[in-house]
Amino acid sequence: MKLLVVGSVAFDAIETPFGKTDKILGGAATFIGLAASVLKTDVSLVSVVGGDFPQEYLDMLESRNISTEGVEVVKDGKTFFWSGRYHNDLNSRDTLVTEVNVLENFDPKIPESGKDAEVLLLGNLHPGVQLSVLEKMEKRPKLVILDTMNFWMDTAWDILMEMIAKTDVITINDEEARQLSGEYSLVKAAQKIHSMGPDYVIIKKGEHGALLFHEGKVFAIPALPLEEVFDPTGAGDTFAGGFAAHLAKTGDFSFDNMKSAIIVGSAMASYTVEKFGTERLQEVTQQDLLDRIALFKQLTTFEVDLYFD
Repeated sequence: MKLLVVGSVAFDAIETPFGKTDKILGGAATFIGLAASVLKTDVSLVSVVGGDFPQEYLDMLESRNISTEGVEVVKDGKTFFWSGRYHNDLNSRDTLVTEVNVLENFDPKIPESGKDAEVLLLGNLHPGVQLSVLEKMEKRPKLVILDTMNFWMDTAWDILMEMIAKTDVITINDEEARQLSGEYSLVKAAQKIHSMGPDYVIIKKGEHGALLFHEGKVFAIPALPLEEVFDPTGAGDTFAGGFAAHLAKTGDFSFDNMKSAIIVGSAMASYTVEKFGTERLQEVTQQDLLDRIALFKQLTTFEVDLYFD
């Protein structure tokens, strides 16, 4: 199945306790596309960049069979730029610079080759932009996956509710789930969000893993304990990319296969944090991914000998 990804292709500048970078390749759609490419998924990106965006980055994406036909280049504009500094625990960060630039007036242009995509992953953009993508598709995709954030809950609530109602899978973090639902318990939060429209609710908990909810059923996966974490930027997007790519490759949207997709996404994200930006993700092979999935299996599989009278 075709996977269509709509989101940001951008520049990041990152500072963590382990070092800092100048402007490097970033953006949600970039991480998603690179993750999907490891699974050899038929993936197309829709985004916008400025004339300052290096052609070599687009060439790199194309070399991994990621279609950039839908990436608009505004010659006299500047690419979206974000700069942040992570605290020592890497769970919190301060935004230093946000330059929206060409993304401010982003009107997604869906290439003809992507209008019949069966799986649509909408990255964290204004919900009005996300809705416009659905309207431009030839027919409704078989699976619509949505990412959103607190900012849109604060500033675009009504249109966000309209978008969520048209969504099959929503992926948000625990803080966002609590704000969206008004519930502190993540179980209650998922139930409330489920009533808004999505069949599946994924709540990401960073270093504590992720939860999948569907019709009263729950699946939990831990994050893989890593010796070194250099940069968590893009980990959530990489997770979404691995998750969506697995579903597109298998064409199976059942709860059991969603569980497998979450494991794939988590394994992929565990690589992203090992280096700055997209550097580590560009190195990952299918065998690397299989090896990491095997570690997840070892981590979560056990037997118990009952000894009670």
